Amino acid sequence: MKVLTVVSHPRQDSLTFAVAKRFEQGLKDAGHETEILDLHRIGFDPVLWEADEPDWLKKNQTFSPEVEREIARMKEHDALAYIYPLWWYSMPAMLMGYIERVWNYGFAYGTSKLHHGRVLWLILAGASPEQLAKRGYDKMIEHFQNISLANYAGIENSKVEFLYETLKRDPEHIKSLLDQAYNQGFNYAND
Repeated sequence: MKVLTVVSHPRQDSLTFAVAKRFEQGLKDAGHETEILDLHRIGFDPVLWEADEPDWLKKNQTFSPEVEREIARMKEHDALAYIYPLWWYSMPAMLMGYIERVWNYGFAYGTSKLHHGRVLWLILAGASPEQLAKRGYDKMIEHFQNISLANYAGIENSKVEFLYETLKRDPEHIKSLLDQAYNQGFNYAND
């Protein structure tokens, strides 16, 4: 399986990127191919401009060259993974802008849906499971990712996985998070 792994974090030396590398290794060890897409390093512009505004009157819409490149990249893969930190109980603006621009009308919803068989949302949360559950944030995030995004765009097999308490600097805890990331990659196709 070819998996497009999209990573959103401004620093390459972050725990988010360490998690992405372990996830990538798990995918490769399980026999999958993957491409890491670093939204910051490619200079992706998350702002939706007129050229990429959905036009519901057109059956086949063309978008800006940047979005057309990313649509072509997505078409080359069978499955998706998104790795990012949980900020304000949501995804970073960079990633939301990517989804708003690339998962566009006529490609991801409307006259066409995404062809990808599955998507994993691997989210790094500074909070504990209890803190996320306290106000139902965990369920809200799962619903948004799995139903409002993935299912709406035609992906039936969508899964949210949290890596909790990512602000702890305990080496054993960090190792545990990286092991979880590896296992998510290695078992990606088994869920």
